[in-house]
Amino acid sequence: MTDPIADMLTRIRNAQLVNKREVSIPYSKLKFEVAKLLKTSKFVSAVKKDDGEKFPVLILTLKKDGIKGIQRVSTPGQRTYVGVDQLETKFKQGKGSVFVSTPQGLMEARAARKARLGGEVICRVW
Repeated sequence: MTDPIADMLTRIRNAQLVNKREVSIPYSKLKFEVAKLLKTSKFVSAVKKDDGEKFPVLILTLKKDGIKGIQRVSTPGQRTYVGVDQLETKFKQGKGSVFVSTPQGLMEARAARKARLGGEVICRVW
């Protein structure tokens, strides 16, 4: 698999489309940070790491109508970097969130702008 973040976002999108309550995703630190940001932005209701028999799994509990859409921005073939002045903070009239990977870690675009940090745009969620 060349893009595990895109796989994670696709699993979440597909689970939301068929009204599943939980989705399980293979665990990685970056996926866990994205999931924690989804929880703090109130798009999912719970995030937990389950140490499975063979490998750890990330379990997300989805809200009903919590995520309308989710889009990968920066891909392995075309990375998208933005400065602090180009960060989207009013995405979807303020109802969406943009997640950015900064030198201080993964954070939401509003927090990155407040901290005066730019970085790689990971995804958009609305």
